Amino acid sequence: MQTKWTADRIKALKGISKVSCLTAYDYTTAKFLDAADIHLALVGDSLANTMLGHPTTLAVTMEQMLHHTAAVARGITKALIVGDMPFMSYQVSTEQALANAGRFLKEAGADAVKIEGGAFRASTVAALVANGIPVLGHIGLTPQSIRQSGYKVQGRQEADADRLIADAQALEKAGVFSIVVECVPAELGKTITQAVTVPTIGIGAGPDCDGQILVSHDLLGLSGNDSPKFVKRYTDLGDRMAQAFKEYKSEVESGQFPTRAQCY
Repeated sequence: MQTKWTADRIKALKGISKVSCLTAYDYTTAKFLDAADIHLALVGDSLANTMLGHPTTLAVTMEQMLHHTAAVARGITKALIVGDMPFMSYQVSTEQALANAGRFLKEAGADAVKIEGGAFRASTVAALVANGIPVLGHIGLTPQSIRQSGYKVQGRQEADADRLIADAQALEKAGVFSIVVECVPAELGKTITQAVTVPTIGIGAGPDCDGQILVSHDLLGLSGNDSPKFVKRYTDLGDRMAQAFKEYKSEVESGQFPTRAQCY
């Protein structure tokens, strides 16, 4: 029985089953994600924010992305592992994109890569796919373009919505196995989903996308109170961690820890 999720298997879920996706940046989280039978693990460039403390995703490097992707790969046996290509690792040329995408598969153990951009990125996508590198597309709000577009809902105007539909279709034609659609009105998310034959993975794009993705830190309550509107917080690990650390400090200072049970 086939247990490992592949790009082709994810693509084949269109119209059959919803696709569950989460971010992972380390070995421990990857193991828990895999145990939950999540279909796709994205080592997102959002690690710049969640793990490294940067205000945007722009600062994360190829070496950092490869380091974290390799850690995730060591904890995954079933999920499709997607390495998020960081800012300026694929924009300069097709040759640059091929070299860096290849490193994700060859050095870090990724199964696919993700790149941002619509129709203007189609030739790069086609070159990667032609060379055996599966690609997850990404349209709508694209964080690597934040200096130009800002953090805001995309596609509210008719012309912008039409452009995003055309972007999705261009990426499909270029060979992506799936497309992340971020921060668009729910109705547009539905329209884009219906306009392509590959699965759409929504993040703030409504319930009619073929799948959903969240940043795991947001889902777990580890991102403070700054989570976007589209996030559902499934637990509050942040509060629980803070309380555990306080209890530990108190017991160390009072002499309650360690007890004989923690001694050799």
